[in-house]
Amino acid sequence: MSERILGFLISPSQVSRRVAALGVVALAASLAACGGSSDNASSNAGATATLAVLETTDLHFNVRSYDYFKLAEDKSYGFERTATLVRAARKEFANTLLVDNGDTIQGTALADYEATVSPIPCTQQLSMYKAMGALGFDAGTLGNHEFNYGLPFLNQVLGGGLDVDGVDATKKCAGAGYPAVLANVYSNKTKKPLVQPYTLLERTLVAKGTDGKEVKLPIKIGVIGFTTPGIMNWDKRYLEGKVYTEGAVESANKYVPELRAKGADIVVALLHGGLDSAAYSATMENPGLYLSKVAGIDAMVMGHQHGVFPDTAATPSFNLPGVDHKAGTVNGMPAVMASSWGKALGVVQLALQWDGSKWVVNKTASKSELRNIQSKNAAGATVTVDADPAIAPLIETQHQAAIQYVKTPIGQTDFRMSTLFADVGDPGAIQIVNQAQQAYVAAYIKASLPQYAALPVLSVSAPFKSGFQGGADYTDVAVGPLAINNAADLYLYPNTVYAVKVNGADIKNWLEAAAKRFNQIDPAKTTEQQLISTFPGYNFDMFTTADMQYEIDVTQPVGSRIKNLTYLGKPIDGAQEFVIATNNYRATSGKSFIDKLDGSGTIWASPDANRDVVIDYIRKNPAVTRAANGAAKSWRFAKATVAGPVVFSSGANALSVAQAAGLGNVSLLAADDGSGKGTSKYGVDLSK
Repeated sequence: MSERILGFLISPSQVSRRVAALGVVALAASLAACGGSSDNASSNAGATATLAVLETTDLHFNVRSYDYFKLAEDKSYGFERTATLVRAARKEFANTLLVDNGDTIQGTALADYEATVSPIPCTQQLSMYKAMGALGFDAGTLGNHEFNYGLPFLNQVLGGGLDVDGVDATKKCAGAGYPAVLANVYSNKTKKPLVQPYTLLERTLVAKGTDGKEVKLPIKIGVIGFTTPGIMNWDKRYLEGKVYTEGAVESANKYVPELRAKGADIVVALLHGGLDSAAYSATMENPGLYLSKVAGIDAMVMGHQHGVFPDTAATPSFNLPGVDHKAGTVNGMPAVMASSWGKALGVVQLALQWDGSKWVVNKTASKSELRNIQSKNAAGATVTVDADPAIAPLIETQHQAAIQYVKTPIGQTDFRMSTLFADVGDPGAIQIVNQAQQAYVAAYIKASLPQYAALPVLSVSAPFKSGFQGGADYTDVAVGPLAINNAADLYLYPNTVYAVKVNGADIKNWLEAAAKRFNQIDPAKTTEQQLISTFPGYNFDMFTTADMQYEIDVTQPVGSRIKNLTYLGKPIDGAQEFVIATNNYRATSGKSFIDKLDGSGTIWASPDANRDVVIDYIRKNPAVTRAANGAAKSWRFAKATVAGPVVFSSGANALSVAQAAGLGNVSLLAADDGSGKGTSKYGVDLSK
């Protein structure tokens, strides 16, 4: 028989069958009995143990180290490599707790294939969950992207039981293979949490007695989960009227005492959110600073922001009050955020002491760290963790099916379509997205919304892949045949097309907000200045049509940068109304751009994904050319003479791409910009 020592697990199917037969408490008792009962608890007061909480987060269905857009291996990410780190940690620590922090089931072509192209049957696990099953996860929570495919699909892949309108709660399916917990999303139908708010895991710890000898003692671990309330905007079409959210702090204050009352020795919070210094609100996207202060929580794993914590960089991210990167704590609580896509494993080492009846956490002796799948050796070369050989075979059939799907031809292009220089004016990979969105919305308005037929229909889009993940993180479609994988590269996210009604004044403010992409450049400064700010590239909305023209003056402060804004060659009329095609994310959660992007300006919420609209557009217009689909520049930098160099990073040695796009003001300054991300340093001459 197998004993359930933390970190060493009988198979998920065995656990599932035994849980069903015996119940959680009886199961725990039977597992403890298999290896002999726990040592006398009261006589071991003072015993100590370390529990290593291991975190994956924002895996986004990257089972393999494989880029379905480029149809090539990419060793910089992938759960198959994180799995190797998990196995190593289990050898290092006698006691481990493996948890997943959400945004797990969406993000790759394989995810879309299993959800929408060739939906998996109820009896089959998602490939992501099947791979995770090889490691035996103890628990997980749901991220915002778990809701992208709708509640019926979520119900299926979690195994059934979601008692919510439009879903068959009696459906019994293969499930995730581990308990999913989520405390702050409720069913309108039942007024109860959509899934269980928490789970209480009964385990056996390997500890060290005061005499130095090994002892085994019981522990009850509470695991509670929280997601971002933004789901109500981002997936409004699926969730409105069916579920509602609560703030993470409010939910924690409700359920953590319940866990403690049920005997939880320790409580681990799975927060699909991160850190933000803004004042707390119940709709806050990243409430980690405030959740860390809730009494009764001992450790917190974070995510959603695709960042890292603790951060050992010279200038760390999340440099906020109460955040200690050296100690790996947030307001004194051990915490971790393990990047994204399986690039790192988060490890929180909880120092525990047995008081004779329960375990107590020594927070000052606990510590957090990240273990990356890629690192630098003494010579400065990149060293990559090997893939766990057990993972790939588990999903090979589905992996190959997804590859065949994305190879489906739909057109051809006579130019290299990339976002490598979108930040400095190349519309090469963005114009066709805008054309597809504009044509789609215009056709719908003509057919179904005659009240808006007199309004100009325009479109905005952004360079969704703009180097955040490194030198390979750019849309980059080669000259030649276009297949579905190329179209998916042009539009990264599973958003849907929305149409919003705005006026000329709104458009100016929208563009001012998008121009936060740039730092303010001081013309008198003789030293090097970085052009690009920390404002995400996916928020750098732009027009790509001759009809709308404007300049961005990066020497001016935020809010005063858009100059010479014209429509059809004339200064834009602030009162003139327009319909703008965009995506559901921007239309419903873009209030920081303009007020109307809180959903109130939406005149049509389409059911179709932006990506599918782009694919359909290319199918109908298969001969893609630079002249027709990649040369229309709406914006340029306002001319400015700067005393020193203005620089930015982009893909390695790609100056020819800028030159082909007609960007004569861009130069290559260094083949390696020193970031370690595989990017080059470029200069931009703002005087041209």
